[in-house]
Amino acid sequence: MRRWMLRIGALVAALAAASGASAETIDVNGVKRSYTAQLPAKTPAPLVVALHGKTQRGADMVARTAWPQVAKREGLAVVFPDGLNHAWADARTKAGPALRGPPEGTDDVAFIAKLVEKLVTNGTADPKRVYVTGVSNGGAMAMTLLCARADLFAAGASVIMNLTDESAVTCHPSRPLPMLLMNGTADPLVPYAGGRGSSYFAADGFWSTEETLAFWRKLNGCETDDAARSDLPDSNAADQSTVTRISSRCPGGHDVVLYRVNHGGHRMPGFAPDARFPKVAASLLGPQNGDIDGAETIWAFFSQFP
Repeated sequence: MRRWMLRIGALVAALAAASGASAETIDVNGVKRSYTAQLPAKTPAPLVVALHGKTQRGADMVARTAWPQVAKREGLAVVFPDGLNHAWADARTKAGPALRGPPEGTDDVAFIAKLVEKLVTNGTADPKRVYVTGVSNGGAMAMTLLCARADLFAAGASVIMNLTDESAVTCHPSRPLPMLLMNGTADPLVPYAGGRGSSYFAADGFWSTEETLAFWRKLNGCETDDAARSDLPDSNAADQSTVTRISSRCPGGHDVVLYRVNHGGHRMPGFAPDARFPKVAASLLGPQNGDIDGAETIWAFFSQFP
């Protein structure tokens, strides 16, 4: 098993290298933290911090999402940090029964803040165009960062994640920030309707997506009802899912948008498979939507907010 995992790790590293990304480290409170960076030739550039899900690492986001292609086309800087123990110390303290979190005392807010500050200071990143997004546990960490260090970011996005009582009660951002949510209605780990998912690995206590959406609307001074709902084209009929875009009535620059993936699982939508073994992923996590691409959709949202 160990030999097999090493081979997978080598393959992921090779894919990261092929994308033009490089492995880097930074010292945070005496702990060496690692990340993969894809940097443009022209700087300062917009910076996207893309956070992986639990059990993953940054190189998986390089290999399994369109962020490298979006970055190359748009001239972005994108960093893919690594969580300790393949997990993030977000504002929640309760994890699924078989999934351990990072070591006690891990300060991932400090890690990401120092990483952003490093890239701003050395001229790589435009301080007015720094964005954060994450998938699953990374989505929870993205929301934690927006709550704790809103001063660093221009907008945020969370994929397949909802708030909990713990994460909501500690959320006091210093200013409103545009927010995008992207959740599946058939998610077995983070249930769309809240509570505990159907998977053995699911944690309990999630808010519903509707409650999470209402929370961000309130923080941003938006009205409580939807501004508009639009069903996006079902361009991939084989993916067993569709997408509805739900917008909000908010003050200028405080936009809150939900992409509801109807019948979608615990998967980031994409035009390419988000897992090495798609059939296994589908049986454990539900279907992946192929009508939209998560990275492309998130960047289209981020790019509105310099």
